Amino acid sequence: MFVDLFTLDNLWTLAMLILLQAVLGFDNLLYISIESKRVTADRQQFVRRIGIALAIIFRLILLFAIVSAIEYFQDVLFGFKVEGIAEAEFNGHSLIVLFGGAFIIYTAFKEILHMIAIEDLEKASEGKNKRSVLTAVIWIVSMNLVFSFDSILSAMALTEVFLVMATAIVISGIMMIALVDHVAEFLKTNRMYEVLGLFILFVVGIMLISEGGHLAHIKIYDVAIEPMSKSTFYFVIFIMVLVDIVQSRYQKKIFAMKQAESAKKIDDENTPS
Repeated sequence: MFVDLFTLDNLWTLAMLILLQAVLGFDNLLYISIESKRVTADRQQFVRRIGIALAIIFRLILLFAIVSAIEYFQDVLFGFKVEGIAEAEFNGHSLIVLFGGAFIIYTAFKEILHMIAIEDLEKASEGKNKRSVLTAVIWIVSMNLVFSFDSILSAMALTEVFLVMATAIVISGIMMIALVDHVAEFLKTNRMYEVLGLFILFVVGIMLISEGGHLAHIKIYDVAIEPMSKSTFYFVIFIMVLVDIVQSRYQKKIFAMKQAESAKKIDDENTPS
């Protein structure tokens, strides 16, 4: 079984899967970094690492479950039809993706409103909106499974070798453990990018909702919901990051110009006529 992993074809597929997991794991890292902030500062690193470690185990279990019973995730569980207004057919896959998308939109929107409402950032970071370590880990593992569902299905489209898919999950999980602290630290020291991160999560939620709606064959006034393409998603993220970088640099120039004007004004006032 292990010998099969080292064939040229499987090694190439493994490299592609690791790259796929890395690309799809960006939004996951973002969520983990933001979620870990809800626990006390001394436990945040532990929450991030144990959350990802447990998520790797549950991803492997989910992979085995999907490989063994893929048809059960695709079977229609229930549906409804109101002629000319709305209709849908929900299966296990669509419900998981819809729930994940709705929860991420709720989380991002709540955090954005909280950031707008607070007056003291330092006190807010020590405020009441804290979670226990167990609760934070449960949410990280749960949302990790939501994020992993599509990556597992994508992996199954590339190969049928369970060991190749499992190895890719383990390696990508180790990469996430290595990177998540850096992402969290970057957001901590660059607070402006935390806003960008929340809006990226918001777009992720919209993408999942559109995908879940497509999987459930939802139609509203006979118009079917179409999934947001991955290329569109990454293009939107690229534009958001580019705008944020340009805006932050422009703000620094404006701030520097105002400081220079203030200094010149003070010098003019202090210069005897």
